[in-house]
Amino acid sequence: MTRLATHDQHPLGSGFTPSSTADDVIAGIDLTGRNVIVTGGHSGLGLVATRALAGAGASVTVGSRDTGRAERAVAGIGDVEVRRLDLLDPASIDAFADGYLDSGRPLHILINNAGFPGSAGIVHDARGYEAQFAANHLGHFQLTLRLHPALRAAGGARVVTTTSGAQRMSDILWDDPHFTTGRYDPALAYPQSKTANVLFTVELDRRWAADGIRAYAPHPGIVPATAFNRAVGEEAQRAMGLIDASGAPVIDPDRGKKTPEQGAATIVFAATSPLLDGIGGVYLNNSDISPLDEDPRPVDLTDPDAEVPVDVVPHSVDPASARRLWELSEQLVRRPSA
Repeated sequence: MTRLATHDQHPLGSGFTPSSTADDVIAGIDLTGRNVIVTGGHSGLGLVATRALAGAGASVTVGSRDTGRAERAVAGIGDVEVRRLDLLDPASIDAFADGYLDSGRPLHILINNAGFPGSAGIVHDARGYEAQFAANHLGHFQLTLRLHPALRAAGGARVVTTTSGAQRMSDILWDDPHFTTGRYDPALAYPQSKTANVLFTVELDRRWAADGIRAYAPHPGIVPATAFNRAVGEEAQRAMGLIDASGAPVIDPDRGKKTPEQGAATIVFAATSPLLDGIGGVYLNNSDISPLDEDPRPVDLTDPDAEVPVDVVPHSVDPASARRLWELSEQLVRRPSA
């Protein structure tokens, strides 16, 4: 039975904790004969997920802009291949998807994990779209739609799109998602893209559950050791309590500050856990389904001692917004490159 995301945003009681690792959540699961794609599967959380999935017997395809770097990173990890994928280049996305479809293999798990960390000034993709919205959402949207035949052929597949607790901080900027009016704000650009990840998950599950394709949006926590978080700079990391005075990562999983192995746990849980069978279109945290926070309040992110909530909020799972974003995204990915 297919259930709506807003009805399913209730913890399962999975038994896992914020300290659980990817190896913990995949223990005892056999993925022999399963095909997996992990975008950005050669670094950070993606690399941990690639190791865990390949270690359980899966054949993993890693999508990366830098294939040489990726091949060095995954060398010796088992049945792993690397193919070029640039989520800011629509032609690269099509080429990657065509190459996979031409192989004739079903796709059992698609992990949309790669992300664009953003910058102080606006960056655009090949179509002229704001890069965080383009890479984190539209690139994965285009890729997933192109791979639909392979997902359907699996006879039971999962699409996992890595999101963030930052989804709480902004709805979709419906009037100007690409900041074309000159009001670019990096503090809104990233959260908007993460809200888009969750809304995409909600609508994909509604549309494709009948094909046996279920969707999940895991929040991995804050992982100071990843290049993605290091991109904000040491001063900002120190202000947020992500690194200490010596520059070492602060690990406090109960407050959401995790090692890469702990952060990747929720991604791997989304991709593989039998506890999620029959459920889809949900936002996950700490290797379980997140409750819905129906009364979110602002938080001072510059206070390293603040309790930063990460549960999903109503605007991120609103079914009407999810349909609206899907339709907008279809229009945007059809638009020719500039």
